[in-house]
Amino acid sequence: MHVHVAHTDGEAKFWLEPAIELALGVGLSQSQIREAMTVIVEHEEEIRHAWSTHFGG
Repeated sequence: MHVHVAHTDGEAKFWLEPAIELALGVGLSQSQIREAMTVIVEHEEEIRHAWSTHFGG
């Protein structure tokens, strides 16, 4: 399970399993990546629910 983050400066992909971690980051600053990670951690339950609803599981 993973989530993509898009920004005008670049993009990133974060794995949600087995733990939340950066898989790929292109064009984003370290502070932008940290901010995205914070948002993902804060909304992890919602993200997982949306993933399950969309993809099944």
